[in-house]
Amino acid sequence: MVITSVTEGADKPLKYPHMFRTADLIVLNKIDLLPYVDFDLDRFADAVRNVNPTAVVHQTSATRGDGVDGWLDWLRARQEVASPVH
Repeated sequence: MVITSVTEGADKPLKYPHMFRTADLIVLNKIDLLPYVDFDLDRFADAVRNVNPTAVVHQTSATRGDGVDGWLDWLRARQEVASPVH
């Protein structure tokens, strides 16, 4: 998993391809700041697909709580796969 934010720039997957290539999930945080920063969601999505076409991108705002439940659901599902309850 990689956690990045809109304040870091849409080109981050291209700057650090190995980090993004190995991630199953990319959490894009601080989406509440989108109106205030120069961040292109489409450019970011294209960059992610370029380095890792199978990664899931999940948008969150830790400040407002947007998307956090979905992120936790993803983590719980992964935990169940890794250590199933008998």
